[in-house]
Order: sequence, then C-alpha cells, then structure tokens
Amino acid sequence: MTYKYDYLIIGSGIAGMSLALKVAAQYKVALICKTTLTEANTNLAQGGVASVTNLKVDNFDKHIEDTMIAGDWLSDPEAVRKVVEGAPAGIESLLKWGVDFDRKENGEFDLHREGGHSEFRILHHADNTGAEIQQSLVEEVKKHPNIDIYEHHFAVEIITQHHLGKIVSRRTPDITCYGAYVLNEETGKVDTFLSRITIMATGGVGAVYTTTTNPLIATGDGIAMTYRAKGTVKDMEFIQFHPTALYHPGDRPSYLITEAMRGYGAVLRNLDGQEFMHKYDKRLSLAPRDIVARAIDSEMKLNGTDHVYLDVTHKDPEETRRHFPNIYEKCLSLGIDITKDMIPVAPAAHYLCGGIKVDLNGESSINRLYAIGECSCTGLHGGNRLASNSLIEAVVYADAAAAHSMEQIGNYELRNDVPEWNDEGTAHPEEMVLITQSVKEVNQIMGYYVGIVRSDLRLHRAWNRLDILYEETEKLFKVSKPTRELCELRNIINVAYLIMRQAMERKESRGLHYTVDYPHK
Repeated sequence: MTYKYDYLIIGSGIAGMSLALKVAAQYKVALICKTTLTEANTNLAQGGVASVTNLKVDNFDKHIEDTMIAGDWLSDPEAVRKVVEGAPAGIESLLKWGVDFDRKENGEFDLHREGGHSEFRILHHADNTGAEIQQSLVEEVKKHPNIDIYEHHFAVEIITQHHLGKIVSRRTPDITCYGAYVLNEETGKVDTFLSRITIMATGGVGAVYTTTTNPLIATGDGIAMTYRAKGTVKDMEFIQFHPTALYHPGDRPSYLITEAMRGYGAVLRNLDGQEFMHKYDKRLSLAPRDIVARAIDSEMKLNGTDHVYLDVTHKDPEETRRHFPNIYEKCLSLGIDITKDMIPVAPAAHYLCGGIKVDLNGESSINRLYAIGECSCTGLHGGNRLASNSLIEAVVYADAAAAHSMEQIGNYELRNDVPEWNDEGTAHPEEMVLITQSVKEVNQIMGYYVGIVRSDLRLHRAWNRLDILYEETEKLFKVSKPTRELCELRNIINVAYLIMRQAMERKESRGLHYTVDYPHK
C-alpha cells in the first residue's frame, strides 16, 4: 500500500504534534506513532516549561547564561538565544491549544525554580505538566481535518536515493528523503509513505539503558534511521541521567521524582541520614543534574548502596501534598508517606542532549528531512541540558521547522518511482527469546560500561560486545519479516554504538560525559 502526503511526521510528542498543528491549516499531514498518541516522553515530563515571564526580576540574558553554564559552554549561542527569546511565543501557542498552567490567586503564573536556574521561571501544571500538554495537543490534533493519525505504525527506514538503486555514502552531497517505509502492526505489512517533507520527532533513547525514566518506546528510532541513511548525528555521548528517580527495583521505566522537589526545598541524604552535597558543589541539592547525578553515584559506590534518600519531611505536609499530588500518591502506593518518610532515589537515564544534527530551521544534513524535539541536536543543550528547557525547545523548533518547510515545500514533488518494500524470501523471526535476550544484553552493556562514569577500558569492552550483537541482529533482520521488536533491537544497537563511539572520541570530561581517564582539570 502506498500513501501520499505533503508532510510525514514520525512521532507524536510535543514536537511532532505542535508542528502538525502549525502546517495542517494548509497541508495534508500524516502523523505516525508506534503505539498510541498519548504514549510519548512528553507525557511523563513532570517539571515544566522554562520561559522568562516574570520581567520584574528575570530577563533573557539570565536564562541564556544559565543555559550556557549548564551546558558547560558547549552550547551553540545562536540556538540558545533562539529558544530563550522564542519561549514566550511558544508558551502563547501552548495556551492557545488549551494547556492549563498553574496560576496564583492574582492570575500570575505560579513559577517553580529548578536546578541550574538563577530565577523562578518554570511554568507547570502541578507535577504532571507533560501529561497536561500531551492531552491538550492530542485533543487538538484529533479534531483537525487535515491530520491523519496512524497509531501502531512503526517507521522502519526513511526512503532516499539508496532505495532507487543509487550508492549513497556519508560523502554524498545531496542525500534526499522521499518519505518512509512504515510497518503497519495490524497487517504485518510494510507500507510506503511518500511525502514532500518528512519530520523526525521520535524522541529519546532512554530504553538503551536498563534504568530509565523514559517510556520503553524511547529506542532512538529516528536517530538510528537517519544514521543508517548517512545523515549526521552529533553529541551522542551526552546522556543526562536524572539524579532522582524513585528507587523501586523491578519498575521499568523508573518513576521520576521531579527536580522541582529539590527547588521546593528537598534535601539529599545518604542512608545514614547525613547530607552530602556540600562535599561536591556549593549549590548543594540545586546544582545542575550532571553534578548531582555523579555525586549520588559516588556516594552509592563509597557506601556500597544502591540508592540514597531525598528528604522533604521538614516541609509543611499540606503544602507538599498540594505541590506534588502525583508523587505523593505514587509513593504512598508503595508504603512511603513523603511527608513523614524519606524517598529512596537513584539516578536513571533521562535525556539525550545530542541527536540528529540540525540547523536553526530544524533541517538535517539530508534534504527534505527535518528533526525536532529530543531526537534532534540543535546545539541548545551543549554538554548538559538545563532543567525544563526541552519542552520549550520542541515548541520553538517545531515553529521554526514549520515556517521554513512551508517556504520550501513548493519546490518539492512526490517521487513516483519508489519501489515497494521487498520482503521476498523472509520469514517471521521464530524465536522471540533471541530478540528479548539481545535487548537485555545491550541494556546491561550500556549500564555497566557507558553509564554516568566511563573509562577507555569500559568503552572498548562495550565496543567489542556491541559488535557481536550488531552482526547477529543484522543477519537476523536480513532473513526476517520486520517486526517492531526486531526493528527496535536494531535501533538500540545503532544508538548504543553511536553513544559509545562518540564517547570514545571525546578525550576530556565535559558536561555529562565523565571519564576517569580524562578527569576534570
């Protein structure tokens, strides 16, 4: 089956849906999501959206400097300025789409402050801001006549000249995207989606690790597809581990304890109940995430424990319950009353600062292919993301990519010579255990060797073990009909390889990449 659209958007988080809403007034849009519209990293974001709104005390320059400091001065200043200055308009778009941010009695936004921010500038909806945004956008997208939604559809590969019989290498100057081959999970068939513009909005890579706050669909699909199509991928070594995921063995994904709780006054303590952040940073529990995650990792290793505590018992119980109703209920369901008991926490893979390299318009190195949201590397985050900058980055770059692509789309025609997916001579994978076991092996390799603290020896060991898994999986893929599980395994191996290889290439400790062979000077 072949489908034809002006826009093919792969991914249904805040980035994909906001771009869909921006272009659908004029163009026909296909929105592809591999599970349902509501399952996305956006949906799990608790903290909020960073934007300068209180002009009495805050300004763009402060937000820019906070972002540059958090990113260890590796951020692209142009990208930082673009997002910070575009944030208020992004907030207006979200409000227009029905997002309800918490306000004080006088009508002003009830702003939070999070680690690395010099001012209170985080707009939020209780402690489930992402879910509020996701739900509002889903309602808007569902009622738009120009947006066709394809749930349970999995993009297998983007279509380029390679599929037209031409040899494409990383040196090919004019690689062009004509759409994607997409697996319809209901029929088991791979359909052809042709488009004039393709948008990659597939989110992050957390599921490459065993312990992650991401939904388990975060398998880096867009990054892997773009890399296989010979697109440029950058800064993959910068994986942000959220310092405070709820420690409850067996939970995957891990439940996030928002940074806003530390902004509210929660204190990190070891298992003896002693504070320890003063040993690592003068900003204590409100230091940037890379510092706090390494401090917790260090304490756990020093004391031989698998978690530390976050203590909010000294705060007013009623206020705590009001500020963090969902965290309160979640912990209570596990027998932890956060107003009386300390919360067991440990770091978990949370956010990717790198991804598909894009310019200020969201354009990738492949013609007619844009990337927005967490799968893209805009340069905003540099070596480490400042808390709550990601949701606003997605909205600002969705707007930029929409504007730029609408200017260009008139120059593009649909290709009518794209062959259908050829699965002749293939069969369904016989043993699912081969796939599930390989996924576990990738998770363990990444956790043990490419985690919060790295070394050349660990990275080389990861390289050797990933190489074997790569060869085994490619052989299996060539003789199998595509399934979502097999494609996801291919993608996490590609992404794990990119994280590991780019970590090996960075001969310094910088931002989120910390190696014992090149410690901070």
